[in-house]
Amino acid sequence: METRKVRPSAKALVVRDGKLLLVKVRDEDGVFYILPGGGQRPGELLPAAAEREVAEETGLWVKARELVFVIEGAEGEFDHRVDLLFRCELLEEDREGERIPDRNQIGAEWVPLETLEEAPLYPSKLRRPIRKFFRGEDVPVYLGNENAGDPVSIE
Repeated sequence: METRKVRPSAKALVVRDGKLLLVKVRDEDGVFYILPGGGQRPGELLPAAAEREVAEETGLWVKARELVFVIEGAEGEFDHRVDLLFRCELLEEDREGERIPDRNQIGAEWVPLETLEEAPLYPSKLRRPIRKFFRGEDVPVYLGNENAGDPVSIE
């Protein structure tokens, strides 16, 4: 019997001056980046989950707009992860006092979009579609599956 659960996760795509907001993480494999965001709480709508997670992890207020991408992590992790990525508008207010960093989080950084394909971003399958989206190019919404430990992907 399968004991893993499906875990919906709301992520934020926040761009300012050509740079993408990313959370910097360190674990036993080294330092890498992830998008701000996290698990949806019962009764919480996905856009609200993305907004809350950005505030907790970065201290910034955002307003979630349209759903841009869906990517899964069906194997290789504790739960079957389903990430729903929302384009978010950065608001000027600061939530400095509301930060609740994740366990392995060591900071947040604005990473230039033009360097995203070389950045250690996980899931790596997001690198090229994010750049294409912010250049106004057509990209699919559903990006498929990327398991932990898959080779680095720039497609």
